[in-house]
Amino acid sequence: MAAVNSVGIADFESAKVQKDNVSSKRHSNDIESSHVVISEETTAGVIDRAAEKALCRKFDFRLLPVLAIMYLFNALDKGNLGNAQTAGLSKDLHFGPGQYNQIVGIFFVPYVLFAPPIAMLGKKFGPARILPLLMFCFGSFTLLTATTTNFGGIFALRWFLGVAESGFFPLVIYYQTTFYRRGELARRLAIFYAASNIANAFSGLLAFGVFQIKSTLVDHPWRWLFIVEGSVTVCFSIFAFFYLPRSAAEARFLNEEEKALAYRRIQIDSSSIVNEKFVLKDSLRVFKRPTTYGFLIIEICLGVPLQAVALFLPQIVQRLVDDTVTINLYTVAPNVTGAVMLLVLAFASDSLRIRFPFVCLGFAFTFIGFIIYAAIQDVHAQIRVAYFATFMMCWGTSAPSVLLSTWYNNNVAHEGERLTLTSVGVPLANLMGLVASNVFQERDAPKYTPALITTACFGATGCLAAGSLGLFMLWDNKRRNRRQGVNLTAKDVPTLQLRDGPRVAEFRWFL
Repeated sequence: MAAVNSVGIADFESAKVQKDNVSSKRHSNDIESSHVVISEETTAGVIDRAAEKALCRKFDFRLLPVLAIMYLFNALDKGNLGNAQTAGLSKDLHFGPGQYNQIVGIFFVPYVLFAPPIAMLGKKFGPARILPLLMFCFGSFTLLTATTTNFGGIFALRWFLGVAESGFFPLVIYYQTTFYRRGELARRLAIFYAASNIANAFSGLLAFGVFQIKSTLVDHPWRWLFIVEGSVTVCFSIFAFFYLPRSAAEARFLNEEEKALAYRRIQIDSSSIVNEKFVLKDSLRVFKRPTTYGFLIIEICLGVPLQAVALFLPQIVQRLVDDTVTINLYTVAPNVTGAVMLLVLAFASDSLRIRFPFVCLGFAFTFIGFIIYAAIQDVHAQIRVAYFATFMMCWGTSAPSVLLSTWYNNNVAHEGERLTLTSVGVPLANLMGLVASNVFQERDAPKYTPALITTACFGATGCLAAGSLGLFMLWDNKRRNRRQGVNLTAKDVPTLQLRDGPRVAEFRWFL
């Protein structure tokens, strides 16, 4: 075995994949085949369990709370339009037919167009600097929304809000992959993404409270919602700019041995080259892989139910409630349980080191929830069943989003390719907000039957697509093992060998 220092950093310099023509004297623990020999020192296993747990705890306490709060405000500033609508936004700004759907939908056009270039800038200058700047911008646009007096003003601000938020989620995912191993990532992203569910729940409570404000300073109560949320977002972005470390190597809360351990962990179980310089030509090679398009199809299927719940849950719940003041309160419990289900599935996925069955389960929740709600004719006669269906909607949209992003990040060791795929996949899912915003038509209120059925169909298709892709990966892993005469899984091969992805003989899919 290689030597280990005081924090458990193995000397991996001599660990290599050896060809068959090398000496036949092999370690008894080596995995042999007619093509490759992978020594136990070259696997992506734990270097030193106690040291790694201590390091992860530091990352968890220093990074995750700040990132979660940042994403909470990101989700608040994106989704507060639905809350404002229940307080009469369209009526107060004299919207014409279909204009509310337009201001909801226009957000997603720049969100998709600008996500890749902004994410690439984040790779070049560092997520720790670009993320707070993006936060400052979308907080400022939220503040300015409080001053709008007509459709044109709020339409323009929603466009710029889409630009500012476009690269945020892809950059946060990439940022976390530079601190955590592949098998540690889902639960951390889940904790981070749970902030979105909490934001949706909190936005209902906040909107309920803000709409009670009686003040002559503004003409309509919904303006206070944008003022409060925008102001806090801007203030927190300034703190985050000075707090977030550029990388583990520059983290002030780590000593030198911990920095070395952090680097080695990412090299063997996340990236092929740590902190590799971004080269666009190399990064675009990810689109030469057929599986990339499988992931993107699943993102499309995820986007419609995800955005339907994020943007229109208050309108869906409105069918259950006679008192318009309490509509937002009824969105709290489904969103909170959505966050809980997300954490349960993500922790289970990390524990078992498998993704696709849990992605399929989330899509199944989505399909069942929307179908049940659409099938109920008299919601007041079956109000418990109808309300439970809204819980299933939230269960099914949260978990697949995190686990899908984790799934394809786990299978791309090249940092540039990983960031490029994420910066296309995540916005593509959000682009489906255009579909959601156009199928939920006011003429279908309060039942929204066509929208509910359409959303359920996307959930069913996503379940089939994720299952098919997962089964292909399972089959391909077995095929590679048969060809080499070994029994390897993704955890047996260090990512430093996998820069070229599936073209490498030792590559194994992270299922």
